[in-house]
Amino acid sequence: MIFSKKPTFDWLVVGLGNPGIQYENTRHNVGFMAVDLFMKENGGDFNKHKFEAVFGECSVGKSRVLVAKPQTYMNNSGRAVTQIAAFYKVPLDRIIIIFDDISLDVGKIRMRRNGSHGGHNGMKDIIELFGNSNIARIKIGVGQKPHPDYNLADWVLSKFPDSDKENLDAALLKATKAAKEIITKGIDSAMNKYNN
Repeated sequence: MIFSKKPTFDWLVVGLGNPGIQYENTRHNVGFMAVDLFMKENGGDFNKHKFEAVFGECSVGKSRVLVAKPQTYMNNSGRAVTQIAAFYKVPLDRIIIIFDDISLDVGKIRMRRNGSHGGHNGMKDIIELFGNSNIARIKIGVGQKPHPDYNLADWVLSKFPDSDKENLDAALLKATKAAKEIITKGIDSAMNKYNN
């Protein structure tokens, strides 16, 4: 019997963020935080560094799931996502992107099956490179700017205060459960259960 050397995966889950210790635990990196927890919850490990990303695999039910963190910096996230999806032949409707949303309060998550990038540069790059906005996404609230004149880049690159920890942890856990629900039961079930 001949075995194919190239593994095939049922799903690709991608958390968006910026690489580097200086960006750890910042608002813009909740996507990284969520997939770290997702891997931990599902017995996986980030053990590969290729396609401008760190990634690895885990099992969710009967599905083999590839989980990735692009290392290109946020604005070029699409490069890693499209390379991984193309190499492992993961179709667009089996990709889930997890990222931060300043329009949602800390502790809230929101899922959509498609739509615009909503001003998020990482999601914008992914949509542009795929040429398609039909990509499931889980948005994790990081809170609005303290006042309208506050610099947006400064806000999303700021760290969460200790007072947000409980709500943030709850949102990250909810996001990982939502991703698992999408994989096992579909996005409609996940949206009904976890959109809040």
